[in-house]
Amino acid sequence: MSIYIIVEGKNDRSKLRRILSEEITILCTFGTLNSLKLESLRKQIRDDEVFLFMDNDSSGKRIRGILRDAFPDAGHIYTRRGYAGVEGTPEEYLIAQLEKAGLEDYINYPPPGFA
Repeated sequence: MSIYIIVEGKNDRSKLRRILSEEITILCTFGTLNSLKLESLRKQIRDDEVFLFMDNDSSGKRIRGILRDAFPDAGHIYTRRGYAGVEGTPEEYLIAQLEKAGLEDYINYPPPGFA
């Protein structure tokens, strides 16, 4: 079974790609979600495990709402209000959120003492 994380944009994907193994597929909504894009995501993910990781702003909340309806069994990962979206979230916080979601086996942890 594959694991997917849906984010809003390519910068969010790049940020997560640095800390997640290639086993996790990271898909982007590119901000807007029309029925064509939604159907494409559904076809890719099928019945696999999926997590939603949107920015903590009005646009991110709107997109999360649409995706919640499309993927009712999705796990939800949140960034803190005040961070500049997923891409602006410190790696330590991202790692903590990914661990909370049960994805620790897929995290590429930085070496000890690395800052």
